[in-house]
Amino acid sequence: MADEAPSRPTAHALLADGTTVCIRPVRPADHDRLRGFYEDMSPENRRLRFFTTGGRSAEQAADRACAPPRPGHGALLAERQGRVIGLAEYDTGDTPGPEAEISVAVADGDHHRGVGTLLVEHLVSAARTEGVTAFTADALSENHEVLRLFTDLGLRITRRFDGPEVRCRIRLDPDDAYLSAVEARGRTADVLSLRPLLEPRVVAVVGAGRTPGSVGRALLHHLKSGGYPHRLYAVNPAAASILGVPSYPSVAALPRTPDLAVVAVPAAAVPSVAEECGKTGVRALLVVTAGLDAGQARELLAACRSHGMRLVGPNCLGLSNTDPALLLDATFAAAHPRPGTAGVAVQSGGVGIALLDGLSRLGIGVSTFVSLGDKYDVSGNDLLQWWESDGRTRLALLHLESFGNPRAFSRTARRVARRMPVLTVDAGRTDAGRRAAASHTVAAATPTMTRAALFTQAGIIATRSVGELLEAAALLHSQPLPGGPRIAVLTNAGGAGVLAADACAEARLTLPALSPSLVDEVCAVLPEGATAGNPVDATAAVTEDDLGACLDALQRHAGIDAVLVVLVPTAVSAATGDDLVRAVTAAGGRRPKPVALVRLEQALPVELLPATGGTAVPSYAEPQAAARALAHAAHRAAWLNRPAGTVPPLDGVDTARARAVVDTYLAAHPDGGPLDPRTCAELLDCYGIPQQPWAWADSEDHAVLAADRMRGADGRVVMKAHWPGLVHKTAERAVHLDLRGDAQVRAAYRDFETRFGDLLTGVVVQPLAERGTELFAGVVQDEVFGPLVLFGLGGTATDVLADHAARTAPLTDQDVHELITAPRCAPLLFGAGGGRPADLEGLEQLLLRLSRMASDLPQLAEADFNPVLAARDTVTVLDARIRLLPRPPQDPYLRRLR
Repeated sequence: MADEAPSRPTAHALLADGTTVCIRPVRPADHDRLRGFYEDMSPENRRLRFFTTGGRSAEQAADRACAPPRPGHGALLAERQGRVIGLAEYDTGDTPGPEAEISVAVADGDHHRGVGTLLVEHLVSAARTEGVTAFTADALSENHEVLRLFTDLGLRITRRFDGPEVRCRIRLDPDDAYLSAVEARGRTADVLSLRPLLEPRVVAVVGAGRTPGSVGRALLHHLKSGGYPHRLYAVNPAAASILGVPSYPSVAALPRTPDLAVVAVPAAAVPSVAEECGKTGVRALLVVTAGLDAGQARELLAACRSHGMRLVGPNCLGLSNTDPALLLDATFAAAHPRPGTAGVAVQSGGVGIALLDGLSRLGIGVSTFVSLGDKYDVSGNDLLQWWESDGRTRLALLHLESFGNPRAFSRTARRVARRMPVLTVDAGRTDAGRRAAASHTVAAATPTMTRAALFTQAGIIATRSVGELLEAAALLHSQPLPGGPRIAVLTNAGGAGVLAADACAEARLTLPALSPSLVDEVCAVLPEGATAGNPVDATAAVTEDDLGACLDALQRHAGIDAVLVVLVPTAVSAATGDDLVRAVTAAGGRRPKPVALVRLEQALPVELLPATGGTAVPSYAEPQAAARALAHAAHRAAWLNRPAGTVPPLDGVDTARARAVVDTYLAAHPDGGPLDPRTCAELLDCYGIPQQPWAWADSEDHAVLAADRMRGADGRVVMKAHWPGLVHKTAERAVHLDLRGDAQVRAAYRDFETRFGDLLTGVVVQPLAERGTELFAGVVQDEVFGPLVLFGLGGTATDVLADHAARTAPLTDQDVHELITAPRCAPLLFGAGGGRPADLEGLEQLLLRLSRMASDLPQLAEADFNPVLAARDTVTVLDARIRLLPRPPQDPYLRRLR
């Protein structure tokens, strides 16, 4: 690690109190500062750290930390505004090995802020990349703070007492308990860091103009007219007052330091304003200015990081918090947002305005609205954690065009989605910017599939438009979740019922036949001529009481999960349209099953109609919209009912050997590339992935000898041509099947030599595989989303039929089950059509091991197993291709700001 330490990136992260600290490797130039750091400690703290108060301890510690880089040693320091406030080191000793001694020190005035814990988290991540599997530490038994630090990390720890000292051993296994502990610490720090931004007690608008029409003036007007009750200032050197708000020439001249500075100055002035705000002590910036160039962007972010300010924007619409005690509206939208229970985070200002208008019209309203803009700092992940803890948000709505850390976002969203619905508009579903496909795996891993995998695993409801998002939000806000996808359609017009039935089928909802007892009950309350199928046609003569009684019967029935009512205005019945709607809204508040209404004459796409008990019934203008909303609700209910899943332990995995294989290959091929068959097989063997026996041959005679070794009981073998970069063997006619005897083997080899010439580097000879289902399994390492595991139908049909499913790694046991059952070919694996079921346990193991390989090795750009033969008792990889790239290891769960 020490050889890499100088190039290890500097990271900014949040302490337990929400303030920002810089974590970076120690450099030789830090020697005097580190010596002073130790010398400034109290004698008692030096005794606890060094077991002595001797004067040379500080000098020796600084020497050790700043020594020339060496394997097995790493040192990280924490600094805030140029002052060292903490140091953590590990050292494996003279002979690098899997265990390292660790030490931690924190400045006297910075205890109980999480400095030591944050340093150790970063040190754990650094040590793992060097193959360290455990930390050891000696501490005085009276050093309660450091012992509590080790215990609370979330890692497995053992202690051994030896007189006044305690010997601690800390396992560095990155299990879910540790990640959850890191998340919990990060959540607390994140929420505290956002308070100056979302709950400020002093706000200044920098760039508030005197001329109507300017953005700064509009922001100031919104803050004042919205009822913000705390200190509000304008910053404008040419005015003493704007809109009745006191104005000052600079941020430094303000009588009180703002918690939040709203910046609406020209792009060229943004960096200097940010620096002034930081020096003055401002804790958060909202930058609405657009058009910053790359240099201005770097300066803005550098000012925020060096002074510990959280940043929303730039290039954004603003933010608001409708808490009655705050009424903060720092946006330049046309109207103030309606207070409510939906948290909204968007990157597009236009989408933000549409959502604010739609939520206000529906009566849902917003709790907190943040327009993220170019998203230099505060992200959707931050807002999810805020909504999780604010006590007001019941619905989370996101519009994200990009993801800074998708795997951390996925863990956060998965946790938050257990508490409230999380909905998103799936923006950016194109292939733009992606590398051209080089194998089956990459070709299959479209951006849409990648995002869908992330959303599915995290329990996020992904919609395709703002309109669909509002449709789903209306139902989830107002109605209980359905117990399943079984829908009863009730209508007063047969044709409208048919439209609704089609819409339900297209949304993958089911319309079960009604039981005989339910048919009798429905017919007893409906007018003559009604039909009690599904849809239930109540006829145009239905009355309010008839409709209400029928709806009540459908809701009570155990075989129905939700009711979709479709009404059209008629002149046949004495009941008016309002009467029939009243029957629906009355029933909508009585039963713990969702009711959705469709009124084909309705002008607005979706409305919320007041219902009995203070709830509401969503009313849609189209059956398709109602069916989509019900489907989203049913999917959420199913996700909540599924086990969360765990990543199971695997035996027979040799990660250290696998990393050595990768390092050896990349040392010889610095630019990366496809692995040869031997190296590929060795890597699979490191993870216990079953492979069809094979032999390598680079001449005709060697091919005959290889075939003799590989022949099974029937004597038949397969020969596959090989050269670096060969992907589609079947398309190149680079495979000979069913070879019998030496003559056929020789003829096959000569055919390859004739057709491929100098391109051919050799052949792989294997026994002819038994019969079974040909499948495809693979991994692509997405530069943004991390490793994505794909599974589906294999063989030559894999590209044509594209029958694939995907999940992001690491896979849980639940993910693997869903991955196996999701493709259209899944029934074949369970013995459909009289076939023999496949070895499902073997398939699960294959996918778990593939996931582990991808998670362990960031250099694994692609892995393509096609075909994978799934037979009754075995699962075997018949052909494997792996491509490596020289990528540095990254810890997606390490606490750090963007």
